[in-house]
Amino acid sequence: MALVNEKLLPSIRNEFPRAETDGSGRKRVFFDAGAGSLVLRKAAEAEADAMVNYSANVGAPSWESQKVEETIREGRASVRDLLNAPSEDTIVIGESATSLFFRLTYAIGKELKKDENVVTTEYEHYANVSSMLELERRGVVRQARLAKFDPKTGMLDMDHLASLLGSKTNLEKVRKLARDVGAYFVIDAVHLVPHVPVDVQQLDCDFLIFSAYKVFSRRGSFMYGKRDALQKLQPYKVDPNPDKIPGKWEWGTVDQGQFAAFTAVVEYLSWLGTQTLSMLSSQQQQQLGKLSGRQRNLRAAMLWVEDYEKSLSRAMFDGVNGSPGILDIPHVTLYGPKSAENRSPTFIFSIDGADYRDTAKFLWDKHSVATLPDDFYSRALQTYGIEKAVRASLVHYNTVQEIGIFLNGLADAAKTLAK
Repeated sequence: MALVNEKLLPSIRNEFPRAETDGSGRKRVFFDAGAGSLVLRKAAEAEADAMVNYSANVGAPSWESQKVEETIREGRASVRDLLNAPSEDTIVIGESATSLFFRLTYAIGKELKKDENVVTTEYEHYANVSSMLELERRGVVRQARLAKFDPKTGMLDMDHLASLLGSKTNLEKVRKLARDVGAYFVIDAVHLVPHVPVDVQQLDCDFLIFSAYKVFSRRGSFMYGKRDALQKLQPYKVDPNPDKIPGKWEWGTVDQGQFAAFTAVVEYLSWLGTQTLSMLSSQQQQQLGKLSGRQRNLRAAMLWVEDYEKSLSRAMFDGVNGSPGILDIPHVTLYGPKSAENRSPTFIFSIDGADYRDTAKFLWDKHSVATLPDDFYSRALQTYGIEKAVRASLVHYNTVQEIGIFLNGLADAAKTLAK
């Protein structure tokens, strides 16, 4: 169980204006972070300040223009520190993860010879699956291959993954296998960065993409790329755009508001690290390594977040104050791993015979729990043979008490709606 002092969670939740109530004033439980987390107060304030006070474009001698450039530099440095990237010029901004994946895929496609394969997994979000399939549809690669996962355990079938790889494979998610065949190693970290420490140098990935709005900020995304890979590949760009990185990868005028907002998020996480450093185990302390300053605080924060969120997942399985665990509720099917140790606190489920929209509406109308009824743009649902379901997705500002409210509400929904 993660250590949490009695003041920490209230302090965390105080940083998020909508942790307790929505904009209409209704008290509710917000379990929809997977579609976009609640926004940090300071992130919204920083964005507003940047947009109002630094509205000029870059490249001019004026005060406003210089502040825009400073904000952008600080933003790149913030993402660098969060990911432990080697330098800020390896950080690329984009309007969405989808746009960055297509931008990257098109750039990779320009160097292919049409007899290669790409490999991804059935786990994936369509933001990256569709960009891979597009290469196949356009005849840029011979085949786009999808590695299977076991629907009973929710775990990737590594043997099947290995069988898909060959000397002509050009994209893979597992570093060792990718390196063995000379492939690019690209990570979709949209659902990773809010939950665990991410170190791109330790991962030794070529590219990593994540969305800022899943990490307590505004809409928009970022991509890390190895310097050599960013320089080697030739993305589509307008002619006057710079030929050096990261500018050659960025389309249009860079949004200083997005950088300002995410810098505020990183500063918040750094603060969280100072509050939780003493709570880490000796083993976790060792994972801080030689990091110092803000990077050390960020790693400490995310180690604590990972541990705390596992306690939330355990509560979901074990139940809270007499409520049943999610696996113990009759007529409820949970998809994915059945253990808190092998998952983030994201739970996709259905009620026997009930329409997914009715389930989410019941949870909202009767128990004030916000969940998402959707397909989540997830390729994984096809493996389970379902089109849509309901998702409850949590992050570190959520509480065990909220899980109890959700579980009691889900039990009530199952009793009422199951057929």
